[in-house]
Amino acid sequence: MTEAQKDYDKVHTLSRNARTLAGISSLLEWDQETYMPPDGALNRAEQLKTLAGIVHKERTSKKFAKALEKLIDLKTGTISVNSLSVPQQASLKEWRRDFLHDTALPNKFVKDFAKLASQSQLVWREAKKEDAFKRFAPFLEKIVAMNRKKAEYLGYKEHPYDALLDIYEPEATTAEVGQLFTHLREAITALLKKITSAKQVDDSIIKGDFPQDKQIALGEKLLAAMGYDLKKGRLDISTHPFSSSSHPSDSRVTTRIYPESPINNISVILHEGGHGLYEMGLPEEHYGSPLGEAISLGVHESQSRWWETRIGQSKAFWTYFLPIMQEMFKGKFDNVSVDAVYKAVNKVEPSFIRVDADEVTYPLHVILRFELEKALIEGSLKVRELPEAWNGKMQELLGITPKTNAQGVLQDVHWSMGAMGYFPTYTLGNMYAGQMFETFAQAHPDWEKRVASGDMLFIKEWLAKNVYHHGRRYTPKELIQAVTGKSFTAQPYIEYLNKKYREIYFL
Repeated sequence: MTEAQKDYDKVHTLSRNARTLAGISSLLEWDQETYMPPDGALNRAEQLKTLAGIVHKERTSKKFAKALEKLIDLKTGTISVNSLSVPQQASLKEWRRDFLHDTALPNKFVKDFAKLASQSQLVWREAKKEDAFKRFAPFLEKIVAMNRKKAEYLGYKEHPYDALLDIYEPEATTAEVGQLFTHLREAITALLKKITSAKQVDDSIIKGDFPQDKQIALGEKLLAAMGYDLKKGRLDISTHPFSSSSHPSDSRVTTRIYPESPINNISVILHEGGHGLYEMGLPEEHYGSPLGEAISLGVHESQSRWWETRIGQSKAFWTYFLPIMQEMFKGKFDNVSVDAVYKAVNKVEPSFIRVDADEVTYPLHVILRFELEKALIEGSLKVRELPEAWNGKMQELLGITPKTNAQGVLQDVHWSMGAMGYFPTYTLGNMYAGQMFETFAQAHPDWEKRVASGDMLFIKEWLAKNVYHHGRRYTPKELIQAVTGKSFTAQPYIEYLNKKYREIYFL
Protein backbone atom coordinates (compact mmCIF):
# COMPACT_ATOMS: atom_id res chain seq x y z
CA MET A 1 0.00 0.00 0.00
CA THR A 2 1.36 3.41 -0.97
CA GLU A 3 1.78 6.27 1.50
CA ALA A 4 -0.87 8.21 -0.43
CA GLN A 5 -3.33 5.34 0.00
CA LYS A 6 -2.58 5.15 3.73
CA ASP A 7 -3.19 8.90 4.02
CA TYR A 8 -6.40 8.58 2.03
CA ASP A 9 -7.62 5.75 4.28
CA LYS A 10 -6.94 7.90 7.35
CA VAL A 11 -9.05 10.73 5.96
CA HIS A 12 -11.76 8.21 5.11
CA THR A 13 -11.74 6.79 8.65
CA LEU A 14 -12.11 10.23 10.23
CA SER A 15 -14.84 11.15 7.76
CA ARG A 16 -16.67 7.88 8.36
CA ASN A 17 -16.79 8.61 12.09
CA ALA A 18 -18.52 11.93 11.40
CA ARG A 19 -20.92 10.29 8.94
CA THR A 20 -21.84 7.64 11.52
CA LEU A 21 -22.73 10.37 14.01
CA ALA A 22 -24.75 12.19 11.33
CA GLY A 23 -26.57 8.90 10.72
CA ILE A 24 -27.59 8.80 14.38
CA SER A 25 -28.94 12.32 13.99
CA SER A 26 -30.98 11.29 10.94
CA LEU A 27 -32.52 8.45 12.94
CA LEU A 28 -33.54 10.90 15.66
CA GLU A 29 -35.12 13.13 13.01
CA TRP A 30 -36.93 10.14 11.49
CA ASP A 31 -38.26 9.19 14.94
CA GLN A 32 -39.36 12.78 15.53
CA GLU A 33 -41.57 12.60 12.43
CA THR A 34 -42.96 9.13 13.08
CA TYR A 35 -43.06 7.70 16.62
CA MET A 36 -41.69 10.25 19.09
CA PRO A 37 -44.21 11.14 21.85
CA PRO A 38 -45.21 14.84 21.67
CA ASP A 39 -43.73 15.68 25.06
CA GLY A 40 -40.31 14.52 23.88
CA ALA A 41 -39.98 17.58 21.66
CA LEU A 42 -37.89 19.81 23.91
CA ASN A 43 -35.40 17.10 24.76
CA ARG A 44 -35.19 16.02 21.12
CA ALA A 45 -34.27 19.57 20.12
CA GLU A 46 -31.42 19.47 22.66
CA GLN A 47 -30.31 16.05 21.41
CA LEU A 48 -30.18 17.23 17.80
CA LYS A 49 -28.40 20.43 18.80
CA THR A 50 -25.76 18.47 20.71
CA LEU A 51 -25.20 15.97 17.90
CA ALA A 52 -25.00 18.73 15.28
CA GLY A 53 -22.25 20.36 17.31
CA ILE A 54 -20.32 17.09 17.69
CA VAL A 55 -20.59 16.28 13.97
CA HIS A 56 -19.47 19.78 13.06
CA LYS A 57 -16.44 19.52 15.37
CA GLU A 58 -15.50 16.17 13.83
CA ARG A 59 -15.75 17.53 10.29
CA THR A 60 -13.74 20.67 11.06
CA SER A 61 -11.15 19.25 13.48
CA LYS A 62 -7.45 20.04 13.13
CA LYS A 63 -6.84 16.32 12.95
CA PHE A 64 -9.08 16.00 9.89
CA ALA A 65 -7.64 19.13 8.27
CA LYS A 66 -4.08 17.92 8.80
CA ALA A 67 -4.85 14.51 7.28
CA LEU A 68 -6.62 16.06 4.29
CA GLU A 69 -3.84 18.61 3.71
CA LYS A 70 -1.38 15.79 3.08
CA LEU A 71 -3.33 15.02 -0.09
CA ILE A 72 -4.82 18.29 -1.28
CA ASP A 73 -4.03 21.99 -0.80
CA LEU A 74 -7.01 23.36 1.12
CA LYS A 75 -6.49 26.88 -0.24
CA THR A 76 -6.00 26.13 -3.93
CA GLY A 77 -7.55 22.70 -4.36
CA THR A 78 -4.38 21.34 -5.97
CA ILE A 79 -3.97 17.59 -5.38
CA SER A 80 -0.44 16.89 -4.15
CA VAL A 81 -0.30 13.14 -4.98
CA ASN A 82 -0.70 11.34 -8.29
CA SER A 83 -0.96 7.70 -7.25
CA LEU A 84 -4.64 7.79 -6.26
CA SER A 85 -7.42 6.73 -8.64
CA VAL A 86 -9.52 9.27 -10.54
CA PRO A 87 -12.57 8.64 -8.30
CA GLN A 88 -10.41 9.06 -5.18
CA GLN A 89 -9.09 12.36 -6.53
CA ALA A 90 -12.67 13.47 -7.09
CA SER A 91 -13.39 12.46 -3.50
CA LEU A 92 -10.56 14.67 -2.25
CA LYS A 93 -12.03 17.66 -4.07
CA GLU A 94 -15.44 17.03 -2.51
CA TRP A 95 -13.95 16.58 0.96
CA ARG A 96 -12.21 19.93 0.51
CA ARG A 97 -15.46 21.56 -0.63
CA ASP A 98 -17.29 20.21 2.43
CA PHE A 99 -14.47 21.23 4.76
CA LEU A 100 -14.48 24.81 3.47
CA HIS A 101 -18.26 24.96 3.90
CA ASP A 102 -18.14 23.49 7.39
CA THR A 103 -15.31 25.68 8.64
CA ALA A 104 -17.11 28.76 7.35
CA LEU A 105 -19.91 28.11 9.86
CA PRO A 106 -19.17 28.68 13.58
CA ASN A 107 -19.94 25.69 15.79
CA LYS A 108 -22.37 27.68 17.92
CA PHE A 109 -24.26 28.74 14.80
CA VAL A 110 -24.56 25.10 13.66
CA LYS A 111 -25.90 23.99 17.05
CA ASP A 112 -28.34 26.90 17.32
CA PHE A 113 -29.58 26.28 13.79
CA ALA A 114 -30.20 22.58 14.52
CA LYS A 115 -32.10 23.40 17.71
CA LEU A 116 -34.21 26.05 15.96
CA ALA A 117 -35.07 23.65 13.13
CA SER A 118 -36.15 20.92 15.55
CA GLN A 119 -38.36 23.32 17.50
CA SER A 120 -39.76 24.92 14.35
CA GLN A 121 -40.88 21.62 12.84
CA LEU A 122 -43.04 20.87 15.83
CA VAL A 123 -44.54 24.38 15.88
CA TRP A 124 -45.16 24.20 12.11
CA ARG A 125 -47.00 20.89 12.49
CA GLU A 126 -49.40 22.38 15.06
CA ALA A 127 -49.73 25.66 13.14
CA LYS A 128 -50.71 23.73 10.02
CA LYS A 129 -53.33 21.72 11.91
CA GLU A 130 -54.79 24.91 13.38
CA ASP A 131 -54.33 26.99 10.21
CA ALA A 132 -52.44 29.49 12.37
CA PHE A 133 -49.66 31.16 10.37
CA LYS A 134 -49.09 33.75 13.11
CA ARG A 135 -48.03 30.95 15.44
CA PHE A 136 -45.32 29.79 13.03
CA ALA A 137 -44.27 33.25 11.77
CA PRO A 138 -41.86 34.13 14.64
CA PHE A 139 -39.96 30.88 14.05
CA LEU A 140 -39.89 31.44 10.31
CA GLU A 141 -38.49 34.94 10.85
CA LYS A 142 -35.63 33.41 12.84
CA ILE A 143 -35.07 30.78 10.14
CA VAL A 144 -34.90 33.43 7.41
CA ALA A 145 -32.50 35.52 9.52
CA MET A 146 -30.25 32.53 10.19
CA ASN A 147 -30.26 31.56 6.52
CA ARG A 148 -29.19 35.07 5.59
CA LYS A 149 -26.42 34.76 8.15
CA LYS A 150 -25.48 31.36 6.73
CA ALA A 151 -25.20 32.90 3.26
CA GLU A 152 -22.87 35.56 4.62
CA TYR A 153 -20.71 32.96 6.35
CA LEU A 154 -20.50 30.80 3.22
CA GLY A 155 -19.97 33.69 0.84
CA TYR A 156 -21.36 34.34 -2.63
CA LYS A 157 -20.57 36.34 -5.74
CA GLU A 158 -23.87 37.70 -7.00
CA HIS A 159 -26.84 36.89 -4.77
CA PRO A 160 -27.09 35.59 -1.16
CA TYR A 161 -29.45 32.87 -2.38
CA ASP A 162 -26.53 31.46 -4.41
CA ALA A 163 -24.84 30.32 -1.21
CA LEU A 164 -27.96 28.47 0.00
CA LEU A 165 -28.71 26.91 -3.37
CA ASP A 166 -25.13 25.65 -3.62
CA ILE A 167 -25.59 23.62 -0.41
CA TYR A 168 -28.19 21.43 -2.09
CA GLU A 169 -27.19 21.73 -5.76
CA PRO A 170 -23.43 22.28 -6.14
CA GLU A 171 -22.43 24.92 -8.69
CA ALA A 172 -26.03 25.95 -9.46
CA THR A 173 -26.67 29.70 -9.34
CA THR A 174 -29.76 31.82 -8.78
CA ALA A 175 -29.37 33.42 -12.20
CA GLU A 176 -29.05 30.08 -14.00
CA VAL A 177 -32.02 28.55 -12.19
CA GLY A 178 -34.06 31.68 -12.81
CA GLN A 179 -33.36 31.45 -16.54
CA LEU A 180 -34.23 27.74 -16.68
CA PHE A 181 -37.43 28.33 -14.74
CA THR A 182 -38.49 31.23 -16.96
CA HIS A 183 -38.16 29.03 -20.04
CA LEU A 184 -39.99 26.17 -18.33
CA ARG A 185 -42.74 28.44 -17.04
CA GLU A 186 -43.46 29.72 -20.54
CA ALA A 187 -43.60 26.20 -21.99
CA ILE A 188 -45.80 24.81 -19.22
CA THR A 189 -48.27 27.69 -19.06
CA ALA A 190 -48.74 27.42 -22.84
CA LEU A 191 -49.42 23.67 -22.53
CA LEU A 192 -51.67 24.17 -19.50
CA LYS A 193 -53.76 26.76 -21.34
CA LYS A 194 -54.47 24.23 -24.11
CA ILE A 195 -55.27 21.46 -21.62
CA THR A 196 -57.74 23.58 -19.67
CA SER A 197 -59.57 24.33 -22.93
CA ALA A 198 -59.88 20.63 -23.76
CA LYS A 199 -62.37 18.05 -22.47
CA GLN A 200 -61.39 17.09 -18.93
CA VAL A 201 -60.35 13.56 -17.99
CA ASP A 202 -62.70 11.59 -15.72
CA ASP A 203 -60.85 10.42 -12.60
CA SER A 204 -63.88 9.22 -10.62
CA ILE A 205 -62.87 5.60 -11.34
CA ILE A 206 -59.87 5.89 -8.99
CA LYS A 207 -61.88 7.23 -6.07
CA GLY A 208 -63.82 5.40 -3.38
CA ASP A 209 -63.06 3.88 0.02
CA PHE A 210 -59.63 2.27 0.36
CA PRO A 211 -58.68 1.13 3.92
CA GLN A 212 -55.32 2.18 5.32
CA ASP A 213 -54.11 -1.34 6.12
CA LYS A 214 -54.64 -2.48 2.54
CA GLN A 215 -52.93 0.62 1.19
CA ILE A 216 -49.89 -0.06 3.37
CA ALA A 217 -49.80 -3.68 2.15
CA LEU A 218 -50.06 -2.39 -1.41
CA GLY A 219 -47.15 -0.04 -0.75
CA GLU A 220 -44.93 -2.83 0.52
CA LYS A 221 -45.78 -4.94 -2.53
CA LEU A 222 -44.87 -2.06 -4.82
CA LEU A 223 -41.58 -1.37 -3.00
CA ALA A 224 -40.64 -5.02 -3.43
CA ALA A 225 -41.40 -4.87 -7.16
CA MET A 226 -39.04 -1.88 -7.46
CA GLY A 227 -36.25 -3.83 -5.80
CA TYR A 228 -36.44 -2.01 -2.44
CA ASP A 229 -35.10 -4.38 0.20
CA LEU A 230 -37.42 -4.37 3.23
CA LYS A 231 -34.63 -6.01 5.25
CA LYS A 232 -32.72 -2.75 4.82
CA GLY A 233 -35.66 -0.38 5.00
CA ARG A 234 -39.17 0.07 6.30
CA LEU A 235 -42.41 1.85 5.47
CA ASP A 236 -44.19 4.09 7.98
CA ILE A 237 -46.68 6.96 8.05
CA SER A 238 -45.85 10.63 8.64
CA THR A 239 -47.49 14.04 8.23
CA HIS A 240 -45.21 14.87 5.32
CA PRO A 241 -43.82 11.85 3.40
CA PHE A 242 -40.03 11.62 3.35
CA SER A 243 -37.04 9.33 2.93
CA SER A 244 -34.35 9.01 5.58
CA SER A 245 -31.06 7.13 5.36
CA SER A 246 -28.35 6.55 7.94
CA HIS A 247 -26.48 3.90 5.92
CA PRO A 248 -27.01 1.86 2.71
CA SER A 249 -28.25 -0.94 4.97
CA ASP A 250 -30.80 1.33 6.72
CA SER A 251 -32.85 3.56 4.43
CA ARG A 252 -36.43 4.27 5.49
CA VAL A 253 -39.45 5.78 3.76
CA THR A 254 -42.80 7.13 4.92
CA THR A 255 -46.12 7.68 3.19
CA ARG A 256 -49.39 9.49 3.76
CA ILE A 257 -52.72 7.70 3.26
CA TYR A 258 -55.84 9.23 1.76
CA PRO A 259 -58.71 6.73 2.30
CA GLU A 260 -60.66 8.13 -0.66
CA SER A 261 -58.01 7.17 -3.21
CA PRO A 262 -54.95 4.89 -3.34
CA ILE A 263 -53.24 6.89 -6.10
CA ASN A 264 -51.57 9.38 -3.77
CA ASN A 265 -50.09 6.55 -1.72
CA ILE A 266 -48.86 4.77 -4.87
CA SER A 267 -47.20 7.98 -6.09
CA VAL A 268 -45.59 8.59 -2.71
CA ILE A 269 -44.31 5.01 -2.47
CA LEU A 270 -42.72 5.24 -5.92
CA HIS A 271 -41.30 8.67 -5.13
CA GLU A 272 -39.84 7.93 -1.71
CA GLY A 273 -38.88 4.43 -2.83
CA GLY A 274 -36.82 6.04 -5.61
CA HIS A 275 -34.96 8.05 -2.98
CA GLY A 276 -34.50 4.93 -0.86
CA LEU A 277 -33.11 2.87 -3.75
CA TYR A 278 -30.52 5.58 -4.42
CA GLU A 279 -29.35 5.51 -0.81
CA MET A 280 -29.34 1.69 -0.67
CA GLY A 281 -27.43 1.57 -3.95
CA LEU A 282 -24.56 3.80 -2.87
CA PRO A 283 -21.31 1.79 -2.62
CA GLU A 284 -21.07 0.58 0.97
CA GLU A 285 -17.27 0.28 0.85
CA HIS A 286 -17.12 4.05 0.37
CA TYR A 287 -19.52 4.87 3.21
CA GLY A 288 -18.31 7.99 4.97
CA SER A 289 -16.52 9.37 1.91
CA PRO A 290 -17.97 11.49 -0.92
CA LEU A 291 -17.87 8.38 -3.13
CA GLY A 292 -20.50 6.87 -0.82
CA GLU A 293 -22.86 9.86 -0.92
CA ALA A 294 -25.54 11.17 -3.28
CA ILE A 295 -24.39 13.86 -5.72
CA SER A 296 -27.04 16.47 -4.95
CA LEU A 297 -30.66 16.86 -4.01
CA GLY A 298 -31.48 17.57 -7.65
CA VAL A 299 -29.98 14.25 -8.71
CA HIS A 300 -31.73 12.61 -5.75
CA GLU A 301 -35.00 14.08 -6.95
CA SER A 302 -34.34 12.78 -10.45
CA GLN A 303 -34.44 9.29 -8.96
CA SER A 304 -37.70 9.78 -7.11
CA ARG A 305 -39.51 11.53 -9.97
CA TRP A 306 -38.15 8.92 -12.39
CA TRP A 307 -40.02 6.18 -10.52
CA GLU A 308 -43.07 8.28 -9.64
CA THR A 309 -43.77 9.80 -13.05
CA ARG A 310 -41.81 8.13 -15.85
CA ILE A 311 -42.61 4.64 -14.56
CA GLY A 312 -45.61 4.97 -12.23
CA GLN A 313 -47.61 7.22 -14.53
CA SER A 314 -46.90 5.22 -17.68
CA LYS A 315 -49.47 3.05 -19.43
CA ALA A 316 -47.04 0.14 -19.17
CA PHE A 317 -47.02 0.37 -15.36
CA TRP A 318 -50.81 0.33 -15.16
CA THR A 319 -51.00 -2.62 -17.53
CA TYR A 320 -49.06 -4.51 -14.87
CA PHE A 321 -50.49 -2.88 -11.75
CA LEU A 322 -54.24 -2.65 -12.45
CA PRO A 323 -54.81 -6.42 -12.00
CA ILE A 324 -53.02 -6.19 -8.64
CA MET A 325 -55.33 -3.33 -7.63
CA GLN A 326 -58.35 -5.35 -8.74
CA GLU A 327 -57.20 -8.27 -6.60
CA MET A 328 -56.44 -6.19 -3.48
CA PHE A 329 -59.53 -3.99 -3.68
CA LYS A 330 -62.25 -6.41 -4.67
CA GLY A 331 -65.02 -4.82 -6.71
CA LYS A 332 -63.35 -1.38 -6.88
CA PHE A 333 -61.84 -1.60 -10.35
CA ASP A 334 -64.06 -4.14 -12.08
CA ASN A 335 -64.69 -3.39 -15.75
CA VAL A 336 -62.11 -0.56 -15.70
CA SER A 337 -59.70 -0.39 -18.62
CA VAL A 338 -55.97 0.29 -18.42
CA ASP A 339 -56.42 3.27 -20.73
CA ALA A 340 -59.06 4.80 -18.45
CA VAL A 341 -56.88 4.41 -15.34
CA TYR A 342 -53.83 5.73 -17.21
CA LYS A 343 -55.71 8.89 -18.15
CA ALA A 344 -57.21 9.25 -14.67
CA VAL A 345 -53.84 9.16 -12.88
CA ASN A 346 -52.51 11.70 -15.40
CA LYS A 347 -55.38 14.16 -15.04
CA VAL A 348 -54.15 17.74 -15.21
CA GLU A 349 -55.90 20.24 -12.97
CA PRO A 350 -54.43 23.15 -10.99
CA SER A 351 -54.49 22.31 -7.29
CA PHE A 352 -53.25 23.79 -4.04
CA ILE A 353 -50.93 21.09 -2.68
CA ARG A 354 -47.53 20.63 -4.31
CA VAL A 355 -47.05 16.97 -3.39
CA ASP A 356 -50.45 16.11 -4.90
CA ALA A 357 -49.93 18.16 -8.07
CA ASP A 358 -50.04 16.61 -11.53
CA GLU A 359 -46.95 16.43 -13.75
CA VAL A 360 -47.76 19.54 -15.75
CA THR A 361 -48.55 21.94 -12.93
CA TYR A 362 -45.98 20.57 -10.45
CA PRO A 363 -43.07 22.75 -11.68
CA LEU A 364 -45.20 25.87 -11.20
CA HIS A 365 -45.48 25.05 -7.48
CA VAL A 366 -41.68 24.89 -7.30
CA ILE A 367 -41.20 28.11 -9.26
CA LEU A 368 -43.54 29.84 -6.81
CA ARG A 369 -41.45 28.74 -3.85
CA PHE A 370 -38.18 29.64 -5.56
CA GLU A 371 -39.38 33.19 -6.22
CA LEU A 372 -40.66 33.65 -2.66
CA GLU A 373 -37.51 32.21 -1.06
CA LYS A 374 -35.32 34.46 -3.14
CA ALA A 375 -37.37 37.49 -2.09
CA LEU A 376 -37.25 36.50 1.60
CA ILE A 377 -33.47 36.06 1.55
CA GLU A 378 -32.77 39.30 -0.31
CA GLY A 379 -35.17 41.16 2.02
CA SER A 380 -37.67 42.37 -0.58
CA LEU A 381 -40.39 40.29 1.11
CA LYS A 382 -41.19 40.16 4.84
CA VAL A 383 -42.39 37.01 6.59
CA ARG A 384 -45.60 38.75 7.66
CA GLU A 385 -46.31 39.46 3.98
CA LEU A 386 -45.78 35.84 2.95
CA PRO A 387 -49.38 34.52 3.03
CA GLU A 388 -50.61 37.31 0.77
CA ALA A 389 -47.59 36.94 -1.54
CA TRP A 390 -48.13 33.17 -1.68
CA ASN A 391 -51.78 33.52 -2.61
CA GLY A 392 -50.94 36.11 -5.24
CA LYS A 393 -48.37 33.82 -6.85
CA MET A 394 -50.81 30.90 -6.80
CA GLN A 395 -53.35 33.00 -8.65
CA GLU A 396 -50.73 34.24 -11.11
CA LEU A 397 -49.23 30.83 -11.90
CA LEU A 398 -52.12 28.41 -11.40
CA GLY A 399 -55.24 30.56 -11.50
CA ILE A 400 -56.41 29.48 -8.04
CA THR A 401 -56.28 31.03 -4.56
CA PRO A 402 -55.95 28.98 -1.33
CA LYS A 403 -58.83 29.39 1.11
CA THR A 404 -56.58 28.72 4.11
CA ASN A 405 -52.92 29.07 4.99
CA ALA A 406 -52.80 25.32 5.67
CA GLN A 407 -53.69 24.93 2.00
CA GLY A 408 -51.13 27.56 1.07
CA VAL A 409 -48.07 28.90 2.81
CA LEU A 410 -48.09 26.32 5.63
CA GLN A 411 -48.30 23.20 3.48
CA ASP A 412 -44.58 22.29 3.24
CA VAL A 413 -42.25 21.15 6.02
CA HIS A 414 -39.05 22.47 4.41
CA TRP A 415 -38.92 26.00 5.82
CA SER A 416 -39.54 24.70 9.33
CA MET A 417 -36.50 22.44 8.79
CA GLY A 418 -34.44 25.53 7.98
CA ALA A 419 -34.05 24.36 4.37
CA MET A 420 -33.98 27.38 2.08
CA GLY A 421 -32.43 26.84 -1.34
CA TYR A 422 -33.88 23.31 -1.40
CA PHE A 423 -37.06 23.77 -3.48
CA PRO A 424 -35.43 24.41 -6.89
CA THR A 425 -33.90 20.93 -6.74
CA TYR A 426 -37.36 19.40 -7.19
CA THR A 427 -37.73 20.78 -10.69
CA LEU A 428 -34.06 20.40 -11.56
CA GLY A 429 -34.57 16.74 -10.70
CA ASN A 430 -37.41 16.46 -13.21
CA MET A 431 -35.14 17.96 -15.86
CA TYR A 432 -32.27 15.61 -15.04
CA ALA A 433 -34.63 12.63 -15.15
CA GLY A 434 -36.02 13.77 -18.49
CA GLN A 435 -32.62 13.82 -20.12
CA MET A 436 -31.37 10.58 -18.57
CA PHE A 437 -34.58 8.73 -19.40
CA GLU A 438 -33.97 9.35 -23.10
CA THR A 439 -30.68 7.47 -22.81
CA PHE A 440 -32.29 4.72 -20.72
CA ALA A 441 -35.05 4.24 -23.34
CA GLN A 442 -32.42 3.97 -26.09
CA ALA A 443 -30.62 1.27 -24.07
CA HIS A 444 -33.91 -0.51 -23.34
CA PRO A 445 -36.27 0.07 -26.27
CA ASP A 446 -38.49 -2.67 -24.87
CA TRP A 447 -38.81 -1.06 -21.43
CA GLU A 448 -42.57 -0.61 -21.71
CA LYS A 449 -43.13 -4.25 -22.63
CA ARG A 450 -40.99 -5.38 -19.69
CA VAL A 451 -42.70 -3.09 -17.18
CA ALA A 452 -46.12 -4.19 -18.46
CA SER A 453 -45.12 -7.78 -17.66
CA GLY A 454 -44.14 -6.84 -14.10
CA ASP A 455 -40.37 -6.67 -14.61
CA MET A 456 -38.91 -3.54 -13.02
CA LEU A 457 -35.64 -4.78 -11.57
CA PHE A 458 -33.77 -3.96 -14.80
CA ILE A 459 -34.60 -0.28 -14.19
CA LYS A 460 -32.93 -0.37 -10.80
CA GLU A 461 -29.92 -2.15 -12.35
CA TRP A 462 -29.53 0.56 -15.01
CA LEU A 463 -29.77 3.33 -12.41
CA ALA A 464 -27.31 1.53 -10.13
CA LYS A 465 -24.74 1.36 -12.92
CA ASN A 466 -25.26 4.87 -14.24
CA VAL A 467 -26.11 6.87 -11.10
CA TYR A 468 -25.80 5.11 -7.72
CA HIS A 469 -22.38 3.59 -8.39
CA HIS A 470 -20.64 6.95 -8.85
CA GLY A 471 -21.37 8.55 -5.48
CA ARG A 472 -20.15 12.14 -5.75
CA ARG A 473 -17.49 11.45 -8.36
CA TYR A 474 -19.28 13.90 -10.67
CA THR A 475 -21.09 17.20 -10.28
CA PRO A 476 -24.75 17.08 -11.41
CA LYS A 477 -23.96 18.45 -14.86
CA GLU A 478 -20.94 16.17 -15.23
CA LEU A 479 -23.17 13.19 -14.40
CA ILE A 480 -25.67 14.19 -17.09
CA GLN A 481 -22.80 14.48 -19.58
CA ALA A 482 -21.37 11.10 -18.52
CA VAL A 483 -24.72 9.32 -18.73
CA THR A 484 -26.18 10.93 -21.86
CA GLY A 485 -23.12 12.16 -23.75
CA LYS A 486 -24.78 15.59 -23.95
CA SER A 487 -24.73 18.83 -21.99
CA PHE A 488 -27.58 19.44 -19.58
CA THR A 489 -30.73 20.92 -21.10
CA ALA A 490 -34.38 21.18 -20.07
CA GLN A 491 -35.58 20.40 -23.59
CA PRO A 492 -36.09 16.61 -23.22
CA TYR A 493 -38.30 17.23 -20.18
CA ILE A 494 -40.37 19.86 -21.99
CA GLU A 495 -40.73 17.66 -25.08
CA TYR A 496 -41.80 14.71 -22.91
CA LEU A 497 -44.56 16.74 -21.20
CA ASN A 498 -45.84 18.12 -24.49
CA LYS A 499 -45.89 14.75 -26.27
CA LYS A 500 -47.55 12.85 -23.42
CA TYR A 501 -50.26 15.33 -22.55
CA ARG A 502 -51.10 16.31 -26.11
CA GLU A 503 -51.92 12.64 -26.66
CA ILE A 504 -53.95 12.28 -23.45
CA TYR A 505 -55.98 15.44 -24.12
CA PHE A 506 -56.14 15.09 -27.93
CA LEU A 507 -54.51 18.49 -28.44
